[in-house]
Amino acid sequence: MTEHKFTNALVNETSPYLLQHAHNPVQWYPWGEEALARAKKEDKPILLSIGYSACHWCHVMEKESFEDEEIAKLMNESFINIKVDREERPDLDSIYMTAVQLTTGSGGWPMTVFLTPDGIPFYCGTYFPREDRYGMPGFRRILLNVAQAYRDKKSSVIGDAAGIVAELRKSNRMEGAQSDLNAGILDAAASSLAANYDSVNGGFGRAPKFPPSMALSFLMRSYKRTGRQEYLDIVNHTLERMAYGGIYDQLGGGFHRYSVDARWLVPHFEKMLYDNALLSRAYLDAYLLTRNELYRRISQETLDYVLREMTSEDGGFYSSQDADSEGKEGAFFLWQAGELESILGEGDAGLFSRYYGITREGNFEGQNILNVPVPASKFSRLNNVDERQLSDIIERKRKLLFDTRESRVKPARDEKVLTSWNGLMLRSFSEAANVLDREDYRLAATRNATFLLSNLRRNGKLLRSFKDGRARFNAYLEDYAFLIDGLISLYEATFDLLWIREAENLAEVMLSGFWDSQGKGFYFTSEDHESLIHRPKEFYDSATPSGNSVAAGALLRLWKLTGDDRWPQHAVPILESVAGLMPRHPSTFPHMLCALDFYLGQPKEIAIIGDPGDSKARDLLEEIFHIYLPNKVVACGIDSDLFLLKDRPQISGLATAYVCQNFTCSFPATTPRHLAERLRGTESD
Repeated sequence: MTEHKFTNALVNETSPYLLQHAHNPVQWYPWGEEALARAKKEDKPILLSIGYSACHWCHVMEKESFEDEEIAKLMNESFINIKVDREERPDLDSIYMTAVQLTTGSGGWPMTVFLTPDGIPFYCGTYFPREDRYGMPGFRRILLNVAQAYRDKKSSVIGDAAGIVAELRKSNRMEGAQSDLNAGILDAAASSLAANYDSVNGGFGRAPKFPPSMALSFLMRSYKRTGRQEYLDIVNHTLERMAYGGIYDQLGGGFHRYSVDARWLVPHFEKMLYDNALLSRAYLDAYLLTRNELYRRISQETLDYVLREMTSEDGGFYSSQDADSEGKEGAFFLWQAGELESILGEGDAGLFSRYYGITREGNFEGQNILNVPVPASKFSRLNNVDERQLSDIIERKRKLLFDTRESRVKPARDEKVLTSWNGLMLRSFSEAANVLDREDYRLAATRNATFLLSNLRRNGKLLRSFKDGRARFNAYLEDYAFLIDGLISLYEATFDLLWIREAENLAEVMLSGFWDSQGKGFYFTSEDHESLIHRPKEFYDSATPSGNSVAAGALLRLWKLTGDDRWPQHAVPILESVAGLMPRHPSTFPHMLCALDFYLGQPKEIAIIGDPGDSKARDLLEEIFHIYLPNKVVACGIDSDLFLLKDRPQISGLATAYVCQNFTCSFPATTPRHLAERLRGTESD
């Protein structure tokens, strides 16, 4: 049993990130009344440190500073020290990250913010080394200087803090953003995105490269809307380069967080649930659009990875896996050339190594990250190997190498179940079940929704996080929006009316608790949330889509299925409130642009009157779900009181499809061929 010299107030938390710091010599508190009251009583500034379990530099700062007894002594003497898991408390993360960005021009984690006892920030930063280096001030020096400034120049410090709060409150006002909604917004946004395309490596901009899943989804929609080949070329190039790069786990499936270089070769090795939810959907859509088998494989391998590594016995999806194992970044994923020879045998090892870019020198700190420098078709020609034979060798040896890797010490896993991120993955599994005809995906989605609604809802309201049998923290806008969106997709995967009714119930709670009745859009926190220095309202999409952008899209989908006019009355003002910004800054609104494309694109409202289990109905449903048709809603059933299914008879007792737009329907179809014509708008008798 491990002996701990120190124990602080984090020891009773459930967050793996907070528990990692529970035995630091720092007298950490979780955010809460005890710490805040002590700061006021003792008139001490608060040192707020925000990070997350899979954050590499968070671990570095802990080892350098928070485990150092001299540094801890300075912190304990002069500050009340609060540690926050940004994934549990995105409200605090949003407020104080905005402050960091306003005062320093950039942001990141670990976030280090010094607050007055009232919680108002006055000095902000991110990672600090223990001593001065990298051109950065050392944490020790900062602690001494900030403590002295608060003691000797308190009035000046408080004045600076008041100015920061004033700027924070301005951030809710979207100046010059209001505009009418029209297709010109979509055209300008797509053109602007394309102008920032990296034609050499795929993706957008320079290193570091983050997977642009939402931007690619918008460009696929733009290609379908305009027919401009340039947009599809950008999507294909980027998806292929990511799939072949080191950012993708070539053995186990799933994507790492981002690439430190422009070529997608060297990743930061953590894996986040939300990235894999968004990317699996992007590859799934690209498969429908192009029929490229690579995209089907990558989507499927990513979802299989989530089922294997990131799913609890009860059906919840875990949050992340660390970059580090055994104290080294990427150790689980790296290989020496000699290892491969001993595992695979000299003959096949040579072919395998060439295919995956393995060299004696290595491509990362003397070791190798598996990547595919040349696609299989070209590789087989260059190496005079039959492509099918190559595929057989690679698959057999991949499995052997994967099984060998399984014996290594795995990266730590953050087993928090977050409602919002689970909502993203719920939609991905639901859509993949239809596209790939995977019943196990349908079951995973159903179990996940059942788990969330059973364990993360109390008195009709959602909670944010579940770990070790405990559900905690008020849910935020994104929790409601993402789960509503996922439940709508689950209905389309199962046609169980329960999921639409649950989505409607949660939408009611979202409207009553988060809507800004004096302005437009939803607040990030509910009206009964604890009082903080600022109540943010977020519209920008970042690593995950914003709550407002997903809410807008989900409410529009709900409207088309239920016919309830309340939903667009809230969705459309969200789109209008940022319409002037979207064409100028498309990379910060990609998911919002997808919602706008849905709204302007006259989505098809498709009703199948028939038993979803009937083979004729299934034939019609396969016709719908096996084509790229992003702007649609689908309902199926008999004698259902769902609006889209009401008062629509079967023809000659057969499963019958009605394809409608703006609630006006074309002639019904009873065969897949006639349905395909209706979907394309080329009807015949």
